Amino acid sequence: MMQVFLLYGIAWKNKLVPTPRTMAGLLPDIFMDQLESWIGTGPKLFTLLYKITRDGCNPATFHQKCDNQGPTVTVLYNQQDSVFGGYVSSHWNSKSAWIQDANAFLFQLKYSGSNKYTKFPIKVSTNTLFGGPSFGPHFGAGNDLSTFQNTVTSSGGYFALNGQMKFSSYNNQGLSSDQVNNGNMNVTDLEVYSVTDGQRKKTPTPPLQPWRKTPDWNEKFLEKLTEDIVSFKPSGELRLSDVRILMLGPVGTGKSSFYNTINSVFKGRISQRAPCGVAPQGITIAYTPFDVKLCSGSTLNFRLCDTRGIQLTQEFDMVECNYLLEGNIPEFYEFNPLAPISPDNPGFVQQPKLSEKIHCVLFVIDVETVNDIPSELVKKINSFQRIVNRKGIPQAVLLTKVDLVCLEVASKISNVFTSKKIEAAVDKVSGLLGLPRNNILPVKNYENEMQLDDNISILALLALRQLLHFTEDYIENLQVKTSALKLSSQRLAKSDNSEKSSDFVKE
Repeated sequence: MMQVFLLYGIAWKNKLVPTPRTMAGLLPDIFMDQLESWIGTGPKLFTLLYKITRDGCNPATFHQKCDNQGPTVTVLYNQQDSVFGGYVSSHWNSKSAWIQDANAFLFQLKYSGSNKYTKFPIKVSTNTLFGGPSFGPHFGAGNDLSTFQNTVTSSGGYFALNGQMKFSSYNNQGLSSDQVNNGNMNVTDLEVYSVTDGQRKKTPTPPLQPWRKTPDWNEKFLEKLTEDIVSFKPSGELRLSDVRILMLGPVGTGKSSFYNTINSVFKGRISQRAPCGVAPQGITIAYTPFDVKLCSGSTLNFRLCDTRGIQLTQEFDMVECNYLLEGNIPEFYEFNPLAPISPDNPGFVQQPKLSEKIHCVLFVIDVETVNDIPSELVKKINSFQRIVNRKGIPQAVLLTKVDLVCLEVASKISNVFTSKKIEAAVDKVSGLLGLPRNNILPVKNYENEMQLDDNISILALLALRQLLHFTEDYIENLQVKTSALKLSSQRLAKSDNSEKSSDFVKE
């Protein structure tokens, strides 16, 4: 009896062996679910037909693999981590003619790293698609989404497609093409899937691994963070009653809101001691050290010091910054960019105590602006950092508004340390300011809420506890330095006494 032995595709020992896919498609189940919902005719199977990184970017191969395959979806992936494309319910062909399809639509699934679902339906179905032998997938008479003509080769890890995106035949839903494809047609891949009726067997999604590990977020963890902060006390050797953390950043980044968030946690209700809001010059104009009290009335051993926001249009006086760090600037002093403080000013603290100096600097940055921070602003911050570095004062960055850049974080704040978008922002700021990544602290301030949320509170207290750890290390260094200076002075005094005794004997 003859047996057929084929490794792939037919039979091996009378058993069917499926042909393995040499390269899997990039379209995840969550995007397939969304497309299925938009198509609206029940469960769908998505089968990869064409992929430019596997098959080459040329019209002949596209038409060979995709013509007369029924409904298809074309998906483009670009370098900015955006995903977009188009769906057709009719066949692609090579007849050099327009194809009518009243069910066709363009779509957006992701924009600059964040999932964003937008459907762009066809307005007039006359010229929905163009089936030309020298064209890749082509949607709309006005080049609504024209992918490529002739052969395009990969260069530098991407394909510079020679098509364009310009809404005309499809309803743009109020968006420009730049808000879909980031203003370019440079793609890392383009895929075409056939769409057929059927129930997909979804691939189980592996749990996301956190890029920063923390204990499980629950009431017990919140209590532990609260206890750690309540029990914080500066070392007694330097006789410090509390430490001062200076908050510094551009107008509107959330400095005052961070204090209000921390104060809310310990008050047990939403608090707004620090005025906050939106104004061209910022709300805060004075140096204001805010304390935090427990419900019992006792004051915690740190102060969050609010100050005027940095503005590109105003000078950032480094002498005044030095006075601020050294404790020369009195509490509630109102800054005037046109007349910086000097030792002649009334109230100037000539001999500040250690308790009046700054023990940690916290730069506050809106995470939405991380990719567009003006170079001049970075230069101003870097100049201030040089002063801070010379004094050995610890620095950290508070990344605010994390819920506004990542849908997963917006839906659940505890997703912040699994969010690739937030991780990328942390990496970017770390590089810009030359600080370790664990000095970059994401938070979401209380802003729209009317009651406390455990996850928002946990994230804020995680940041605050880390700041207090930094100040603790700084104070320990000060103690070592103070002890060394004291010992050096004692030795010098002893040496002077010995010389005087020697001179007396000689006389």
